[in-house]
Amino acid sequence: MKAILALDQGTTGSTALVVGADGRVHGRAYSEFAQHFPRPGWVEHDAEEIWNVTREVGRGALEAAPGDVDVVGIGITNQRETVVVWDRETLEPVHPAIVWQDRRTTGICESLKKAGHEEDVRRRTGLVLDPYFSGTKLTWLMREHPDIRIRAEEGELAVGTIDAWLVARLTDGAVHATDPTNASRTLLWDLRERAWSPEMSELLQVPLDLLPEVRSSAGEFGTATASVFGRELPIAGVAGDQQAALFGQGCWRPGLTKNTYGTGAFLLMYTGEHEPRVSEHGLLSTVACAADGSAAYALEGSVFVAGAAIQWLRDGLGLIESSSETGEIAASVASTDGVSFVPAFVGLGAPHWEPEARGMVTGLTRGTTRAHLVRAALESMAYRSAEVLEAMQADAGVDLAELRVDGGASANDWLMRFQAEVLERPVRRPAMVETTALGAAGLAGIRLGVWSSADEFLAAAGDPDVFHPGDARLRASVDRAAWTRAVDAARAWAAAGSGTDGDS
Repeated sequence: MKAILALDQGTTGSTALVVGADGRVHGRAYSEFAQHFPRPGWVEHDAEEIWNVTREVGRGALEAAPGDVDVVGIGITNQRETVVVWDRETLEPVHPAIVWQDRRTTGICESLKKAGHEEDVRRRTGLVLDPYFSGTKLTWLMREHPDIRIRAEEGELAVGTIDAWLVARLTDGAVHATDPTNASRTLLWDLRERAWSPEMSELLQVPLDLLPEVRSSAGEFGTATASVFGRELPIAGVAGDQQAALFGQGCWRPGLTKNTYGTGAFLLMYTGEHEPRVSEHGLLSTVACAADGSAAYALEGSVFVAGAAIQWLRDGLGLIESSSETGEIAASVASTDGVSFVPAFVGLGAPHWEPEARGMVTGLTRGTTRAHLVRAALESMAYRSAEVLEAMQADAGVDLAELRVDGGASANDWLMRFQAEVLERPVRRPAMVETTALGAAGLAGIRLGVWSSADEFLAAAGDPDVFHPGDARLRASVDRAAWTRAVDAARAWAAAGSGTDGDS
């Protein structure tokens, strides 16, 4: 049976899946890697460690697959806005990867806003001036490290998001390429022209020669050398993690929407192949994948912290031993007893876009227990997702029939039931919640003939679980008004001028 090796390079770890033509996973491996926080608000990764971990899990998944599974190619999906700069000759990184969560460029973004550039940036790129995106990270690198700027101008260096970095390493430097979904997250890509923008290059002081070639998401990205996985394998699919999940969920018709609950939570609504839809409610316009893998458009709302809040309860506070127990703990109390949790550890994303906001817990009393805090953390995921979804419906002018969900936290039945109650709409969870990797496999597999069409690929995925609203006990506990007050408090705290952590 033909199969695809899907490499899913995430924020806290790398996963590799061998996905067969039957839609099943025939080999799997996963490994975490280190997170580095050199200063408050700064987040970095070791790009070399990412490469080593991704290569090893790829080998592990291939070794776990049975002998009758014929892996014919590779699909890649990745954390998107994280940026790497490397030596073209040696392929060695010249600086730690600056992660999408990093807020060091807050000052740069504010300066560009004050200079009146925000509206033009939004019109060209579909994005907002926020440290989230790759472009200002590169501006910062060029300003703060003159040696990097000089080497870049002399043509010695290459730049890319994590997909381009992995492609370069897999092909031993033969290919420097990305796809439209990742390019559209850089602040350097013109959404309508579907090309790198000279105007944005000049504004952000990032030479266009540094940037990778942009190829179709279901396209040719070279061949992984035999030294990597013991055989040569074509790389035939590349997409940023959220667009890969949108494709894996079968959202290639206007109005279909998914939410991925990972480190953050990311809602995307497919809006069509012809024109990007301009948001009036604080959302982003971005590139998606049509059924054949070609470029299309979507609206996106980003919640920077979702599952990461549960990791904090585990690793930072020691309140839980594993995320799998949170549903049972939340169900052990009838409500949060007035506790609201705003997980703005790295600012608030859509629709607020307040980079200076920080995490906040309100409503604490002497009666507050760990169960109340755990439940408040889960509820915060549902509430943040709901406010983004409401903005999305207003922008698109549609009344959403259902929400499709995936990602690690979507395995939490309690959270999915609560989300259905908050939205008052069904929540549909696929048989395989790792739809990010599945989408990358689909893009590569359609290109290489593992599936004859997107519909055949989707049919192989199996039957979903559907959570319908109607739990009276959960409905009674939905208190968005108190939670909204807590969000307002976090925004007011940021506006008061506390907690500055960005450089100019």
